[in-house]
Amino acid sequence: MSKVVLITGGARGIGLATARAVRAKGADVVIGDIDEAAAKEAADRIGARGLALDVTSRESFTAFLDAAQEAFGPVDVLVNNAGIMPIGPVTEESDADARRCMDVNVHGVMLGTKLALERMLPRGRGHIVNIASLAGVLPTPGLALYNASKAAVVAFTDATRLEVRDRGVHVSAVLPTFTNTELVAGTRSPKGQRNCEPEEVAAAVVDLIGRPRPQVVVPRRLGAQVRLGALFPDALKRAISRRYGLDRIFLDYDPEARRAYDARIRA
Repeated sequence: MSKVVLITGGARGIGLATARAVRAKGADVVIGDIDEAAAKEAADRIGARGLALDVTSRESFTAFLDAAQEAFGPVDVLVNNAGIMPIGPVTEESDADARRCMDVNVHGVMLGTKLALERMLPRGRGHIVNIASLAGVLPTPGLALYNASKAAVVAFTDATRLEVRDRGVHVSAVLPTFTNTELVAGTRSPKGQRNCEPEEVAAAVVDLIGRPRPQVVVPRRLGAQVRLGALFPDALKRAISRRYGLDRIFLDYDPEARRAYDARIRA
């Protein structure tokens, strides 16, 4: 893979797994993260470059893209991965958490997409991969802020794809299920189900870069289930939610186990 790949929120979790996977394929990789020290440490481990990046700042995002281009040449792929996930009853979510969630998860993706398109469209090539979530199409109690933000990412990605699809640039969304990263700290898996590992999502991103499509669900088998489930009546959806414990996963959680993560995303 002789490409220049940029990954936001790449110091940990899905971002780092993706950076490792594309680097293993031979890509030149630049990791951006609000935690500059963590970005550089992670990048050093995989032979990439790590830079400070605040996805909510046009100045910071522009500097990130400029530095990557100066080091490796024009950007071929931007993976908009940075995101945060506050959880809990919607009436207890602070206004600050709501603003921060939308700013990082939605505005950060929009900003990165716009800035990358400004560089890719004149060249007539490039690929933007936005890491959304099945939470963007499956509303879940205790996850209202995150649901809203990821639904926005899904819609924004699809509309942007339609706008630029005949101009040589691909825009895609990846929708993982619950994945074992800090975002789900203190929660449990749905009954009878297992969470994805970050490496599974990373593998899907690598495959998507090699074979661009509008949208990929991880794991793939859930794609058909989600589409079929959208046709179910509300009573059946509620019954399924209770059966798998989805109605309580993000309400009955361990606050102590999430303390470090919550402190970091609110810092």
